[in-house]
Amino acid sequence: MRVVALEGRGELGEWRDAARRLLLAGVPPEAVEWRQGADASADLFDRERGDPEKQAPLGHASPALTVPRLFLDLAATAICHADPVRFGVLYRVLHRLQRDRDLLGNATDGDVAALHGLAKSVRRDSHKMTAFVRFKEVGPSGDAGRRRFVAWFEPDHYIVARVAPFFHRRFFDMDWMIATPRGVAAWDGKLLEVSSTPGQKTALSDDTEELWRTYFSSIFNPARLKVKAMQAEMPKKYWKNLPEASLIPAMIAGAEASVVAMGERMARDPPAFHARIEAAAKVREEGPPVPGTLEELRAEASRCTRCPLHCSATQTVFGEGPADAPIMIVGEQPGDLEDLAGRPFVGPAGKLFDAVAHEVGLDRRSLYVTNAVKHFKYEMRGKRRLHQRPDAGEVEHCRWWLDLELALVKPRLVVAMGATALFALTGERPKISDVRGMIRRSDHDPAVFVTVHPSFLLRIPDAARREVEMVHFKKDLAAVAAFGTPGS
Repeated sequence: MRVVALEGRGELGEWRDAARRLLLAGVPPEAVEWRQGADASADLFDRERGDPEKQAPLGHASPALTVPRLFLDLAATAICHADPVRFGVLYRVLHRLQRDRDLLGNATDGDVAALHGLAKSVRRDSHKMTAFVRFKEVGPSGDAGRRRFVAWFEPDHYIVARVAPFFHRRFFDMDWMIATPRGVAAWDGKLLEVSSTPGQKTALSDDTEELWRTYFSSIFNPARLKVKAMQAEMPKKYWKNLPEASLIPAMIAGAEASVVAMGERMARDPPAFHARIEAAAKVREEGPPVPGTLEELRAEASRCTRCPLHCSATQTVFGEGPADAPIMIVGEQPGDLEDLAGRPFVGPAGKLFDAVAHEVGLDRRSLYVTNAVKHFKYEMRGKRRLHQRPDAGEVEHCRWWLDLELALVKPRLVVAMGATALFALTGERPKISDVRGMIRRSDHDPAVFVTVHPSFLLRIPDAARREVEMVHFKKDLAAVAAFGTPGS
């Protein structure tokens, strides 16, 4: 039987060196006795037990052994556990990994489950340390402007070195020391020092203790008190070092009376600001009073906040054209130039539409031109604002404005240019290629003619295909022009 004595204070290196030598010497896990603490000052490999002839020195470790990265991560965590059984569990898993490289994937294996259990306990203890350390100020340091703090914490495991970098990152601008029975960590603004030497608890107090108690009492809600859940997150073993924990017994005892008192103090009427919020929400849901003219509607839309798009757009881009236009053109949304100018269809797509419309006999001045969405939606790419298609929710919010435009203008024909416009007008999402060039008639609503958006033509990279699509677009607008002639 080989007896291996380790200091065992969370340092992976001492176990790793010993385990590597044992493994290279072919020593099975059942032939090793691991010791920690008092025996750590003896020789690394105790030869007093068993046959001396069979206890020959193991020699120096070789770097030839390899293990999965997952094992190294688990070992670095599990080695911080306080239970000496961790050494044996780690060595058994290491020994078995030499024959079964997929061992760690078997979660039901006893050794693997034990290793994960050790690591989980260490991670939980580390989390508790980051949550329950309470610093107390002890006066200024030698460096001007820096303050000094100390804290006492009692972890279950050897986690000081593991958690010290967290406090180093979070409290970089002050000098601090965390003392525990399992080691000490300190930062002086220049060097982070970690020692396995047990620290000493000091009886210190400062004004922050009262702040902690004030904060804890102010956030305590007796109506939501669940004692078991609270103790699961803040176990009693930590209470003695938490200044706010002194309030907990009285809070628990008086929780029921506090709930009754809260009910008696409850206001009969909602606060004034609550009534204003409800009124504003009702206006958003029902909409403002319906304007009677396009000018009134345009003025109302300029203040639209029905969806978040107004936050980043320059302005509302409302429709324009005669109030009695027989044909209404509906696009998707304003683009970059439209957003800046405050007018629809003045960018590249608008210029293409104007040119084709003029060619087939459609006069832009006789049309009412608008968009399904009134604010420009985009994303920044460097200094450029690139178009983003509005989603269904944004189209729904803006449909209120489009419906009012339709009600005031009363066109005979509405031209839906693109899928977004068609969805805003009909609530349907067919493929544009399936309904393009068709006129949808209704007994009550105006007829709807479907075509592509001119921006689609501008995005076609192939010149030959673009020419074919341009011919189709001209035919579509020619059909619209024919519909608008008297007697059609």
